[in-house]
Amino acid sequence: MVIVLTKKMLCLIDGEHYLPVTQEAIDTLNKLEYHDVKAAVFIGGTEKLKNEDEDSYSNILGVPVKFGTEKGIPYKLIKDMIQIYGVDTVFDLSDEPILDYEKRFKIACLVLEQGITYEGPDFKFEGVTQYEIMEKPSLKILGTGKRIGKTAVSGFVSRLLHEKGHNPCVVAMGRGGPEEPEIVHGDEIKISPDFLLEQAEKGVHAASDHWEDALMSRILTIGCRRCGGGMAGEVFLTNMKKGAQLANKVDAEFAIFEGSGAAIPPIKTNKNIVLVGANQPINNILKYFGPYRISFADLIIMTMCEEPMANPEKIKYLEEHVKKINPDAKLVATVFRPKPLGDISGKKVLFATTAPSDVQTKLIEYLETNYDCKVVGVSSNLANRPLLREDIAAHIDDADVMLTELKAAAVDVATKEAIDGGLEVVYCDNIPIPVDYTYPDLEKSVLDLVESAIFDFNNEIED
Repeated sequence: MVIVLTKKMLCLIDGEHYLPVTQEAIDTLNKLEYHDVKAAVFIGGTEKLKNEDEDSYSNILGVPVKFGTEKGIPYKLIKDMIQIYGVDTVFDLSDEPILDYEKRFKIACLVLEQGITYEGPDFKFEGVTQYEIMEKPSLKILGTGKRIGKTAVSGFVSRLLHEKGHNPCVVAMGRGGPEEPEIVHGDEIKISPDFLLEQAEKGVHAASDHWEDALMSRILTIGCRRCGGGMAGEVFLTNMKKGAQLANKVDAEFAIFEGSGAAIPPIKTNKNIVLVGANQPINNILKYFGPYRISFADLIIMTMCEEPMANPEKIKYLEEHVKKINPDAKLVATVFRPKPLGDISGKKVLFATTAPSDVQTKLIEYLETNYDCKVVGVSSNLANRPLLREDIAAHIDDADVMLTELKAAAVDVATKEAIDGGLEVVYCDNIPIPVDYTYPDLEKSVLDLVESAIFDFNNEIED
């Protein structure tokens, strides 16, 4: 027997429509099988509005109608009505000029944050899938875009938890991940350049995120794949649910789920870290579905908080507005700095990175000052194989060691050509560092979040 649940709806209406027309639209929705309009919110417009008598509107439309008291779109009223009537869909019967694209996206974020659907005549937005399957405490790391440091922060969090005895594992999904979830025992095997090159020659994407996590953190990681990323962060195809089931079985006490690009891990976790890249266009963060992603956060880590990627005015502006979106989350503004996994002191270094060329001078200065080396060449083309080969060829004769992040073409190009050219290969991590002392302590913030996740998980078991 198939059970079909009735769709309980809240309608958005405006005064630009003649009331009998709106009435017919609501009646039409109610006549559809498994549809039940519970109430309506008047969101503005005066052209065909005769009065603001809620009772008369309710009598004509056949459902309770509420008018907002605030100026502009009554966002709070929409949220309140969702909760009062327990609806699972907000259906938009309004139109321009009352709602433009920006306002509709704001409503979409508000509605999706409530875990329900927002739809209209030619659109439908749903919140991302969140499977409730974890049998141990967990958190996920997601971001407002690609190349803003999710894997670097995942490595930082993993190492910190490992050092503090929490015995974590990482489940990562990537565009080049394996067909079946793959366990890499970073805590047991030696992940050397030759080993990774051997994996790459077997057809493995040896620079995939879970390999980077295993190398940088030396813990057990689980690699998954994903394809496609929706506007709100849903993926079309992923085997991360299987990866989560594996995480339940492995010898780990805490699970970290790592997002990919702007895609959100489809696993419900006890707590969430959201990365916001200060290098991104402001609209991508504060508009569209940026606020929806930010709403997930218990801790917000702003990355790339330095010039030329972001000036102080932009960073301050982003910080103020991100806090308005999610005032309950802690926020720490950071920059990334390279940390070689091997000794490069006294050596001439060829450095391959995904960091933009605009920050090369800062990275060179940091490496030379902190690791007593001489950087003879830098390539920011780690994600562009032809240009990376050109950069390596231009500097390989001057270098003793290839220092490279484990991303993109790090294995099949950077590692291979360095070994073929007689260079030593050292891999490089990226460490998030708060921009100044005025922000909360990053390590303490992460550890507090983990303790809170463990507390929540234990309480759920007791309940």
